This record gives sequence, structure tokens and C-alpha cells, in this order.
Amino acid sequence: MSTFQEKIYKYGNGAYLPMEIVNPKTLTDKVTSIISHVVVTPASKLAFISGQVSVDESGALVGSGDYYAQAIQVFTNLKYALEAVRADPLYIAKMNIFVVNHNPELISIIFEAGFHVFGPNWPKTASTYIGVQALADPEWLIEIDAIVIFP
Repeated sequence: MSTFQEKIYKYGNGAYLPMEIVNPKTLTDKVTSIISHVVVTPASKLAFISGQVSVDESGALVGSGDYYAQAIQVFTNLKYALEAVRADPLYIAKMNIFVVNHNPELISIIFEAGFHVFGPNWPKTASTYIGVQALADPEWLIEIDAIVIFP
């Protein structure tokens, strides 16, 4: 039996992840530049980050009506949540991205904002992108929650 250490995945920027990324050749590679099909992790300490939306620390809306501005704030809030638990963005095992009134053009806008916030530490994690009719507040356009694992 191999040890967990032997299964730690080396990320493109040289960082080691506490999980194994699996992108089988039997599934499309058209999405694997931004997500992974499967993330395998041993039992470990987990953090569950609640859905982050486009509000600043005072609770004020950022980017009214602007998907890109809201996505920047949402990913920034996700980054702040990760920093609060001392977790690298690459430790995200799963993200759910909820987008109000989704249309295909929004995908690149939202992921571009994520790359802007995380840079080379963009987590190519298991992800689900979900178009929704509305979020809890009618001015929120994007919400992202995450599951984080620790080595």
C-alpha cells in the first residue's frame, strides 16, 4: 500500500497539494485548464466555506449589476476566508459557483476574475457551475462556496 505522501500531487507551480487530481482520458480535457474532474483526498481536517457574495467587510454591495466586479469581490472574499484558516487556495477540493441569469458569455468573465484574484494559485478543483434564477439578495449575482482540505 502506498502512503499518502506518495500520492500528493505536484501542482504546475511546484506546490504540493494534499490531494490527488484525476483527469481521466475518458473524460473531456476541454475544461481541465480551469477545473479538475475528480479530486481524491484521504480523511483529513476539512473546512467548509459558506457561500461568499459580493459584499465588503462592512456588508456593502460591491459592483451593483456588474458580473466582473462582483466576481472579483466574491473571489476576494473566498481568499480572505482561506487566509483566516491558513489554507492555500490550492487546498480547495470543491467549489460550487452559483450565477444569476447565467449565459455562456459569463463563464469567461467569472473565471477571468478568479484568475485575477488567485493568479498562479488558481485552484483547478472539482467544480460545479450552476445557473440560478436568484440568490438570497436580489442584487447579488454570484455566490461561491468551497470545501477545503488540509495536509
